[in-house]
Amino acid sequence: MNLASKYDIPNNAVITIAGTVGVGKSTMTHALANALNFRTSFEKVENNPYLDKFYADFERWSFHLQIYFLAERFKEQKRIFEYGGGFIQDRSIYEDTGIFAKMHYDKGTMTPTDYNTYTSLFDSMVMTPYFPHPDLLIYLEGSFEDIVDRLHARGRQMEQDTPIEYWREMYDRYENWINNFNSCPVMRININDYDLMNEEGSIEPILEKVSTFIHTSRNYMKA
Repeated sequence: MNLASKYDIPNNAVITIAGTVGVGKSTMTHALANALNFRTSFEKVENNPYLDKFYADFERWSFHLQIYFLAERFKEQKRIFEYGGGFIQDRSIYEDTGIFAKMHYDKGTMTPTDYNTYTSLFDSMVMTPYFPHPDLLIYLEGSFEDIVDRLHARGRQMEQDTPIEYWREMYDRYENWINNFNSCPVMRININDYDLMNEEGSIEPILEKVSTFIHTSRNYMKA
């Protein structure tokens, strides 16, 4: 039986997966998309004209990079809704401004003028009734120790070489961000409550929760 039908999840739903680096967003995106027969939307890093320049000089290129990401994510969000939904999205458009742009501003690698310009543009493009917000944002959470263990387990050299203090700051910024986020409905899932790599059936309790959240929020919007 089709799991979308079994759990009465609308085939036009748009679900975004959020969480700090290494928490398992891509794995969850693939698992939900496969279970529901939805399409996926992943961040495009190839052909990014600013990425290499940014890593060479944060202060000069942070604003350019954030504007580029905003434009690309905005176009992707528009494409998803023009298609008619039925998507699982890896990372949300909201994280760029709430976490990454703010981190550059706080650290002084983005000037106050650039930061104000960026956030003003973001608000004008995204934080309006005309922007199609996701039906649900699934936030993957766990202890800092669990996240670090996952980063070590997947073995990416760049992540292994990154100081632990960076991951701690990123973790804290994500927790602060999600605790104040209200742009669309949020469903939190602890990463210890499922094992998608070894237990395929562990996706079903998640689908049951997703269905409840989406129907509750859609009924609330109609009221």
